[in-house]
Amino acid sequence: MVGAGPAGLAAAVAAVERGRKVVVVDAGEQPGGQFWRHPNEVARPGYDGRGQHAWPVYTRLRSRFDAAVAREAVTYRPGRQVWMVSRKGTGFEVRTTPTTAAHGRGTDVLECDRLVLCTGAYDRQLPVPGWDLPGVMSAGGVQAFVKANGVSPGRRVVVAGTGPFLLPVAASVARAGATVAAVCESASLTGWLPHLRSAVRSPAKLGEAAEYAATFARHRIRWRTRTVVTEVLGSERVTGVRLSRVDAAGRVLPGRDTVLTDVDVVGFGWGFTPQLELATALGARTRVDVDGSLVGVVDDRQATDVPGLFLAGELTGVGGALLAVAEGTVAGASAAGAPSPDAALVRDIRRHRDFAAAMHTAHPVPAGWESWLTPDTLVCRCEEVPYERVRQARTELGADDARGLKSFTRTGMGWCQGRICGFAAGCLSTSDTGQSAGHATSGAVKRPLAAPVRIGDLAELPTTDREGT
Repeated sequence: MVGAGPAGLAAAVAAVERGRKVVVVDAGEQPGGQFWRHPNEVARPGYDGRGQHAWPVYTRLRSRFDAAVAREAVTYRPGRQVWMVSRKGTGFEVRTTPTTAAHGRGTDVLECDRLVLCTGAYDRQLPVPGWDLPGVMSAGGVQAFVKANGVSPGRRVVVAGTGPFLLPVAASVARAGATVAAVCESASLTGWLPHLRSAVRSPAKLGEAAEYAATFARHRIRWRTRTVVTEVLGSERVTGVRLSRVDAAGRVLPGRDTVLTDVDVVGFGWGFTPQLELATALGARTRVDVDGSLVGVVDDRQATDVPGLFLAGELTGVGGALLAVAEGTVAGASAAGAPSPDAALVRDIRRHRDFAAAMHTAHPVPAGWESWLTPDTLVCRCEEVPYERVRQARTELGADDARGLKSFTRTGMGWCQGRICGFAAGCLSTSDTGQSAGHATSGAVKRPLAAPVRIGDLAELPTTDREGT
């Protein structure tokens, strides 16, 4: 199992309880993933999960997981990331490297006959003028900071983008004692009208929404729909934001701007991008999901078209922790040899998927977001590539996908390897062709190396693997 978040924990427990030996590799220091991120268990024992959602689900999974580790049915390898996977006979070879010096040095090589990937997703970002200033974070980064440390990264925070994830981020900031100056949602609630049936079939989601509404009322948080941050203000760091009202396509409505001052942190969230590098390295089939993301294709057993490879959680489409737990349970059982998935779990997965599709449809990335950019707005912050250079590569040099932009402008060639700017680059490269960003970025996620690695680790690869990379 790669990943120890909701899907990974569920998969590990399901496989162990069917008699299989399991190795769990996770980049985190403790189980839970991003969704159940919590303070260091050694430094702050007895954490009660305050502010977490579905915490009882986590504690039950964690209890079963810890018991399996104690009886050596699970080998748990925290603080290690997988940088390469390959086929070896009918199984797989998995190469890992430590995330910090505390977990040793060098590569470990693991062999397995079944591989379950539960690698999750990362925040999708869009560029705006000033987004390279200190104090600009992803919405997920803001929430991770609060969950891990119990304090807000800023004193006065604006949360902006689209989708229900903005709500728990703002709520966590408020509970941590900071002021949420505004929550800016680019969509309108009317987008949910065609999908009320999906919402009603997910009462837990309605309960969450009611809880957030109460938190917003208690902390006097203003939720602004059809509103976007079109400029982050400041010279040395964030000092304010410009808010603009937009129409249904995301085009700015003239004369409707508002400036908020005394803001020190802005958290942007435009959805999530599944971490597919390991799956695509093995040749797993992909498709473009409702939200424009590239996701893995699986059957009812969570099996891919690669024999022995299973995917669970956000890799098959962003849909939340409870969906990830259900998929992980099915994937772990299937990898352990279960002939068919539990029918009730399959129904749960389909219900959660139905809600996720409704959510993505009701909260799309605004089609007109490119109009917010100025010629000198940085699209790629790592390589400091401005929008004007990207536009020229598209219109004058014929760059029509993310890989083409990378070749002509170095967009996506920096530290993040396109994880921050990749979606935006894909959108910009195809704005004249009508293709989706998912198609435009499909080539960019096919990487032989999924994480930074030392030259010495590459040199230790067998000759055939080195030739393949």
